[in-house]
Amino acid sequence: MTTNPTLAELADRATASRERPAYGHDALITCDRLVRIFSTDGVEVQALQGLDLLVREGELMALVGASGSGKSTLMNILAGLDTPTAGAARVAGRDLLAMTSKNRLAYRREVVGFVWQQTSRNLLPYLTAAQNVALPMQLAGAARRSGRRARGERALELLELLEVADCRDRRPHQMSGGQQQRVAIAVALANEPAVLLADEPTGELDSHTAEQIFGAFRTANERLGTTIVIVTHDQAVAGEVRRTVAIRDGRTSTEVLRRSEVDAATGDERVVAREYAMLDRAGRLQLPAEYTEALGMRDRVALELEPDHIAVRPDDSERD
Repeated sequence: MTTNPTLAELADRATASRERPAYGHDALITCDRLVRIFSTDGVEVQALQGLDLLVREGELMALVGASGSGKSTLMNILAGLDTPTAGAARVAGRDLLAMTSKNRLAYRREVVGFVWQQTSRNLLPYLTAAQNVALPMQLAGAARRSGRRARGERALELLELLEVADCRDRRPHQMSGGQQQRVAIAVALANEPAVLLADEPTGELDSHTAEQIFGAFRTANERLGTTIVIVTHDQAVAGEVRRTVAIRDGRTSTEVLRRSEVDAATGDERVVAREYAMLDRAGRLQLPAEYTEALGMRDRVALELEPDHIAVRPDDSERD
């Protein structure tokens, strides 16, 4: 027979919790109770409502969510294009709330790479593919002391890695949409960023080309060790990564983790996916709508603490 934890046991657990290392101390990306409020025509819109997120070095992960969920706002903050209203955000040891304008510019050039959905936003139309890739290195040249020859060699290496070396002397209008996006990934990787961010990079492409673009991201992740975060509506892309985090109403809501398992009977390897609800730093939990609707849960629920789990039950206080 099992018994519920005593108050003394709960106090011991709380003490142990306080002694743990700081939240996100070993993560490459840490978002801690992140808030972003916009004001439009005197109306405040809270795009992020205390969002928590950790991304480890070397991960290839996807962020998904409906329009207006806050995922693009989050990406703009991580890219140094926007500033949080409150909370904490750190990327590769940089505090995104404490940056000066000069620090933010250096951050965008050297710490993060970014790939937009619109191919026309990623490349300068009057430069060739090789020149586009070399440009970020040239802009950061004073700090890196890289010469023209070294920049050209690095550009060609990246174009070869992403299988678009034949486009080195072509301008964007001479390339297909898929080729442009692969060159754009090379541009984003030029300065060896700690993190590569991509906002709907396959949104304007057909499914076959989208697969090629995702293959390019996978190559960058596996061959270069670059940490990559992709915002996408494409479930095919989201299903290809080991970790998919869903954002709803400005907070992380669910997370799908995929791992490979070997079938004991056949010896075949298969990918098994499991979905988890996210518990934020304030102890809030977003239960999937289909679960709460199935049990008629509204307004409040009953909680019961068991030795190894918490039971969540519909409110029965008004039943006869």
